[in-house]
Amino acid sequence: MKQFFLVLAVALMSLSLNAQMKIAHVNSQSLLDSLPSYLKAESDLKKFQDDGVAELSVLEKQINDAYVRLDGIKGDLTPTMLKIEQEKIMGLEQRYQQTQSLLQQQLQTLANEYNQPILDRLQKAVEIVADRKKVNYVLDVSK
Repeated sequence: MKQFFLVLAVALMSLSLNAQMKIAHVNSQSLLDSLPSYLKAESDLKKFQDDGVAELSVLEKQINDAYVRLDGIKGDLTPTMLKIEQEKIMGLEQRYQQTQSLLQQQLQTLANEYNQPILDRLQKAVEIVADRKKVNYVLDVSK
């Protein structure tokens, strides 16, 4: 019997606490998608990425052309000349990998530079609305 009253008291206290708590939800992705500054940042990032992909495509074509050319002349080359040509191709491949890595780093840095101020403003706006509406918890329902 004592346990029953204890369970009942805990249940009533939790109901009382829940009645005082206000919980809200926000779909931050929908909010971001509606902001012109976010759409411009996404557009600029896409352009930067497309330019990088184009640059990598040029390097990839150079590598493929070098392999085709080497395949066509390797029978006419001395072992030393063959090694020199292979080293040239390896240099192109290293340049491709370095360029790819650099572009990824630059894209990440640029994305942070563009998006962080936007995300900070969004967070501040959510905090202001939550404070004005006396909301205890704000849940993000973005997928």
